[in-house]
Amino acid sequence: MVARTRYAPDRGLTVRMGLTMFLLGLVFVAFVAAIIGISLLFHASDGAIVFFALVLGGGMAIGSLFYSDKIALSTAQAQVVNPTDSGEAAMVHGIVDRVCALADMPKPRIAIAPTDLPNAFATGRNSEHAVLCVTRGLIRRLTPEELEGVISHEMSHVAHKDVMVMTVASFLAIIAGLLIRFSFYGELFGGGGRRGGNNNGNQGALPILLIIMAVSIVVYAISFLLIRLLSRYRELAADRSGALLTGQPSALASALQKVSGSIGRIPTKDLREAQPLNAFFFAPALSAQQAQSKIGALFSTHPSLEKRLAQLAKISEQMGQR
Repeated sequence: MVARTRYAPDRGLTVRMGLTMFLLGLVFVAFVAAIIGISLLFHASDGAIVFFALVLGGGMAIGSLFYSDKIALSTAQAQVVNPTDSGEAAMVHGIVDRVCALADMPKPRIAIAPTDLPNAFATGRNSEHAVLCVTRGLIRRLTPEELEGVISHEMSHVAHKDVMVMTVASFLAIIAGLLIRFSFYGELFGGGGRRGGNNNGNQGALPILLIIMAVSIVVYAISFLLIRLLSRYRELAADRSGALLTGQPSALASALQKVSGSIGRIPTKDLREAQPLNAFFFAPALSAQQAQSKIGALFSTHPSLEKRLAQLAKISEQMGQR
């Protein structure tokens, strides 16, 4: 899934990400087998609900993949800027030009979000349709070297086609989530009584929807945790490849510390408004309490700050030994 760029591959993280995708595939196969088994066991003719969930879920996944850039920019209220613009826009374009030259990859569109929340994200289904967004809060707080580290991290996501990977990984969770809702509302609005006056039919319809809903809840929970694990892996991979590309892991580590420290001082209301973009962000928009809690770490889209800094320190040491 890695594009032909100069970003360094990480075999260890690639293996772990591949294993996570394999587990998601197994869960999907087990899910489909369970739904078929339930239908055969109860002699159900309610396959339309599953088919509709598959079609709708597939449409949502495809729409998310092809329009992720537009959705993200709209959510961040960001504006695309040109290299001919003055001030911060020209500075960001200059840094992106350098990173793209180092990585030997196409230059994405550049956008700047007006928020003071220090962060950045890159999205798009491939390098030809990518967009990189940085916030004014990030530009204001970081040095050019630190900003280059953040941009190299984000461009690594584009090079590794992470948006496509995460969209494929999320497909099962989307289907399971839709089946949970369909089954719930089917029961709520008389799903168990759809078979007229046939008592046996009425008794059969009730457990079918309830069992489908229960299986879907379990599948959704497992898929959600695996997707979060995969997301944390890809963030570590982006840190590593970005640091190796620029040759300045210490600048990326410094940026991480500044951004994480600044986010801790952002009002909770602003953090809540930014949370829809957490999966894309360089650092998650979380309060200090959420970031430090064990439950928060389990459900987080990003690894802990300590883990990220430890990896960058190890890279610095390895580069120094050379």
